[in-house]
Amino acid sequence: MDLRGTQILFFVFWFLGIYAPTLFCANVQYDHRALVIDGKRRVLISGSIHYPRSTPEMWPDLIQKSKDGGLDVIETYVFWNLHEPVRGQYNFEGRNDLVKFVKAVAAAGLYVHLRIGPYACAEWNYGGFPLWLHFIPGIQFRTDNEPFKAEMQRFTAKIVDLMKQESLYASQGGPIILSQIENEYGNIDAHYGAAGKSYIKWAATMATSLDTGVPWVMCQQADAPDPVINTCNGFYCDQFTPNSNAKPKMWTENWTGWFLSFGGSVPSRPVEDLAFSVARFFQRGGTFQNYYMYHGGTNFGRTSGGPFIATSYDYDAPIDEYGIIRQPKWGHLKDVHKAIKLCEEALIATDPTITSPGTNLEVAVYKTGAVCAAFLANVDTTSDATVNFNGNSYHLPAWSVSILPDCKNVVLNTAKINSASMISSFTTESLKEDIGSLEASTSRWSWISEPVGISKADSFSRVGLLEQINTTADRSDYLWYSISIDNDDAGAQTVIHVESLGHALHAFINEKLAGSHAGNSEKAKLNVDIPITLVAGTNTIDLLSLTVGLQNYGEFFDTWGAGITGPVILKGLKNGSTLDLTSQKWTYQVGLKGEELGPSSGSSGQWNTESTLPKNQPLTWYKTNFDAPSGSNPVAIDFTGMGKGEAWVNGESIGRYWPTYVSSNAGCTNSCDYRGQYSSSKCHKNCGKPSQTRYHVPRSWLKPNGNTLVLFEERGGDPTQISFATKHIGSLCAHVSESHPSPLDLWNLDTETGRKVGPVLSLKCNDHKQVISSIKFASYGTPLGTCGKFNHGRCSSNKAMSIVQKACIGSSSCSLGVSTDTFGDPCQGVKKSLAVEVTCT
Repeated sequence: MDLRGTQILFFVFWFLGIYAPTLFCANVQYDHRALVIDGKRRVLISGSIHYPRSTPEMWPDLIQKSKDGGLDVIETYVFWNLHEPVRGQYNFEGRNDLVKFVKAVAAAGLYVHLRIGPYACAEWNYGGFPLWLHFIPGIQFRTDNEPFKAEMQRFTAKIVDLMKQESLYASQGGPIILSQIENEYGNIDAHYGAAGKSYIKWAATMATSLDTGVPWVMCQQADAPDPVINTCNGFYCDQFTPNSNAKPKMWTENWTGWFLSFGGSVPSRPVEDLAFSVARFFQRGGTFQNYYMYHGGTNFGRTSGGPFIATSYDYDAPIDEYGIIRQPKWGHLKDVHKAIKLCEEALIATDPTITSPGTNLEVAVYKTGAVCAAFLANVDTTSDATVNFNGNSYHLPAWSVSILPDCKNVVLNTAKINSASMISSFTTESLKEDIGSLEASTSRWSWISEPVGISKADSFSRVGLLEQINTTADRSDYLWYSISIDNDDAGAQTVIHVESLGHALHAFINEKLAGSHAGNSEKAKLNVDIPITLVAGTNTIDLLSLTVGLQNYGEFFDTWGAGITGPVILKGLKNGSTLDLTSQKWTYQVGLKGEELGPSSGSSGQWNTESTLPKNQPLTWYKTNFDAPSGSNPVAIDFTGMGKGEAWVNGESIGRYWPTYVSSNAGCTNSCDYRGQYSSSKCHKNCGKPSQTRYHVPRSWLKPNGNTLVLFEERGGDPTQISFATKHIGSLCAHVSESHPSPLDLWNLDTETGRKVGPVLSLKCNDHKQVISSIKFASYGTPLGTCGKFNHGRCSSNKAMSIVQKACIGSSSCSLGVSTDTFGDPCQGVKKSLAVEVTCT
């Protein structure tokens, strides 16, 4: 391409990136069936991506993969505590650049649903509220309280004005077609009584008065005042009905999985069940559905809530934490979206006619004139069924929906996956020492010992025990509680009893670690007895209390508190006596000495490199310089060997790490049956193992060499065991039976020619630069197992491997008809399928 061509192409991309919002609609309304965009009802598929849980460099790829997956809309919360960390001081830079994110969505040609809240929940620290809000005199959160309403209105208006200034609302030609005020308040509003009811009316009036020109919604709010649309959140919303026949049936959160907690096993949701829930929603009159999450991302820094929400916010979403599509979830949902869009003309034209031809069977028909679409559902959790409809017979697996865009031919069944599966894996490599670093030439690691107890000039003393959040204002996870006592019994063996609101505790006696305890996501509070040994004379007791993300959900959650509130009692002293320390004079220190010095950036001049590296020592800062792993695959740091703490790469916090918190052995199964109601406790993996060992480091935070890694280790660990891992796709698989529908892309060919193409197995390398290099497994007949664990069944064609090799080796993609025409018939009268596993290089 010559220079002029390059300049023209640059201008086109610049124009799209900057001015794409002007290419959108100008009018968004709604009626009882759907959102109405520029006079036309629309069926819309949406997905949640939270801009601060990824990086600006990741946004375009995540958004494009969402579009390629069949999404029309990107939904995001707005995070008040990110944007206004100090009252009146705003931050819209870097990962907080909301305008840039909305424009990136617009540049891809997608709409935006902006959930301003400003309460978010979202497993986000303090539900998204800034901590300074807590200290406003007379304030009560989320109720008919004047100080709170004034602040909520001020911030909501700030965001609306920011969007208007950039012409980002659809009424201005921008991509934002919806906004949300409040969030899931209906789940808890009974606790607030009449004040809660009046607050919701005020919130609706306040939001609509901001004149955005687009509809407002409230999720989980059955009494949402007109014209605000009440919407549904949950694993299933097919039975949901809006509170007015003038409002459409909308689903703002279809939970694609569940969040991970430190100390918990890893949740997952089968795509067959997720697809079933989506199809059921549209079967029963829905026209707007959003996945929460479509990409979950990472809780960088101290943004995770809970408490005990892990740093990974992967959520088992269709696009994983690292930005890699998760198959077959992404692909099967893409097929579901295509199937639903084939029905759109019928869906928007009328309400469904719903009948039940048998127990646990349901047929919904959308018909107007010559246009007809049907959904056939079997909601039985164990038994397949046959349904007779319009003179034809249809087989329905248990817990599945078949979609018929012409009321005749099945384009998709939610339990039958045509999409390929992928096995992703991590390749581990040791930290590459930056040999160009002066420090690295003498010692790979340097360190600073964090003082035990009081070491900062801003410490203070109070009689009695202080609640932690009111004391720290969440400036740090850490609060020291320190006291000295006299003892005349040398070597006395006693016990210190500590009660705390949580979330975790390290107890030091005479600067030696005596014990550590942590709560969990089910019970943050601590009630512990720690054996200690006292010396004769003065003994120092230093209790380091720490938070692991602040509460983000529940009625009056801002009042729940944290820290050591007592009692604190020494038991088993001389002659069996006790000493209650609760009401004595304690000295307090907010945060760590190291936090004050700023070693997280690696710039402090106090790093020690001269003596032996301390290992398995509590309260230690570590630093090293390293080269980035080669290639472009996503990067993680494996913290196996460390205890608990926080890590920074080139000054950016990658979040809290806690590889020693192991989940329970109970609650996991070797296989997960998608049939039947899903819940957050179903289909867990990784029981009896650390909740999270690998922590995402965005590629954009890394330089080829000269990178700095800084850790603060609370409990003790060996930093020399830390390693890098890069994530890649190991195997690509598909398993398609003779009873599968034809590929969706061939639907028009089927209907236009009147002949069935039949099922097809298709494989495509994830990277367009790769080709299929080997066939690890191929069997046509009755193959068994899952991707990575396929086995030949009792019936298997001896031609399968050679046919698949000929069709696929050396190509970036291949397709094979799943029929005896392709492979011959190795076992007559038996239902057959084709299973293939390949690698791409």
